[in-house]
Amino acid sequence: METIPCSIPVNVGFTVPSKVSRANKPETTLVKVGDSEFGGSGIVIIAGPCAVESQEQLFVTARSVNNSGARILRGGAFKPRSSPYSFQGMGEEGLNLLSMIRSETHQPVVTEVMDTRQVEMVAEYADMLQVGSRNMQNFPLLKEVGMSKKPVLLKRGMMATIEEFLNAAEYILNQGNENVILCERGIRTFETSTRNTLDLNAVPMLKQLTHLPVIVDPSHGTGIRWMVAPMAKAAIAAGADGLIIEVHYQPETALCDGHQSLSLDEFEELMRGLKKIAEAVGRSIS
Repeated sequence: METIPCSIPVNVGFTVPSKVSRANKPETTLVKVGDSEFGGSGIVIIAGPCAVESQEQLFVTARSVNNSGARILRGGAFKPRSSPYSFQGMGEEGLNLLSMIRSETHQPVVTEVMDTRQVEMVAEYADMLQVGSRNMQNFPLLKEVGMSKKPVLLKRGMMATIEEFLNAAEYILNQGNENVILCERGIRTFETSTRNTLDLNAVPMLKQLTHLPVIVDPSHGTGIRWMVAPMAKAAIAAGADGLIIEVHYQPETALCDGHQSLSLDEFEELMRGLKKIAEAVGRSIS
């Protein structure tokens, strides 16, 4: 279990909330999702489509990323979209498909929950609940997932500071659920060449300030398919405990975020490269 010395001075200009603070708990919290463990020496890869679109799309993609080494399957059944006319997800039918493919591949499933009214239903299907960027400060939702006791993947808000991010995590821990994984997924800046600005500074900063595991989402962090691989490698070099990557069997036909989704072959190639980076920093791909 990783322990980071708290004697290293970090002047961040704010007080880290007590329950997430590494000063109060020097040992990194290990979060288990199925047989995978976040926060240890291994790096856990989460992969799958942005949204569940059909049985064929999900099953083909899930089987492939599983064979390539992804340990957890991602797939959105409920999708928060900027436009009300965009694909909103398959809802409970999508959750059922995720459950079906999990029975075959034995991959745990992480999927997003958007509303307090969805938590109980989604928790029946998912192994880990994702709180997306848009809901990072949905405090009633944070309390509800905290009470569910399921592991929670908390994504940083697109304009959230590190202080705000940690306070959001504190809401979950304050309900008694310490199984929280923080996800850096890019923030909105003045830069327009990428979808977001992937803030890899956040990885070592978060790991210094909190005992919670930290992963990175290079898909949303860049929004550009060809940038996902180099930023995924950089994230591991920066100390990330895992990655969440969007993969689609036909990215050009994807109903959601196809422009940032890797093809099956691209993901397989990336996994080979990630293993070398992990070894170079004294870790391994779980």
